[in-house]
Amino acid sequence: MTLTHYNIEQLVALCLSGNQLAQLEIYNRYYKAMYNTSFRIVNNSFEAEDIMQESFLTAFTKLEKLKEKSTFSAWLKRIVINNSIQAFNKTKKNGEVALNDLLYKIEDQQGIETSTELTSVKAKQILEGLNALKSNYRIALTLNLIEGYDHEEISQIMQISHANCRTTISRAKESLRQKIKQLN
Repeated sequence: MTLTHYNIEQLVALCLSGNQLAQLEIYNRYYKAMYNTSFRIVNNSFEAEDIMQESFLTAFTKLEKLKEKSTFSAWLKRIVINNSIQAFNKTKKNGEVALNDLLYKIEDQQGIETSTELTSVKAKQILEGLNALKSNYRIALTLNLIEGYDHEEISQIMQISHANCRTTISRAKESLRQKIKQLN
């Protein structure tokens, strides 16, 4: 039985009835995006993979709490982001340093267009600059520019005031500009 032609509402309904093939179909549709979301926050491939897996397990076990089936992907992404920030804060608290072993691999997974050499160089410079930022700057910019969250949502996620969030994003953008200038 193939479920590739089902929409997300139908798949969620099947998952609620215990259909494991529907769970697999949802996983296949969203795992790359959820991995990338987590990776951009924790900056560690193995940890991002674990977080992504745990987030799917959480989502499937708490699926009955989802009010609108059509919002599944946003709900799942919120779980991934919350788990990633939690793991990041735990790593930071323990003084561990995450190695960025997949700087160039993330470009391929995000589907960044690298058809011209100039585009490829600019994308690499931006990613290098982003990864060179302080952790709170990197997380704030990732949530704002890549994930599309607004200042209010980011302030809730990062547990900072709205004004502090705006200042952090502004400073992060300026810091990124400076880092990219240094790379040129």
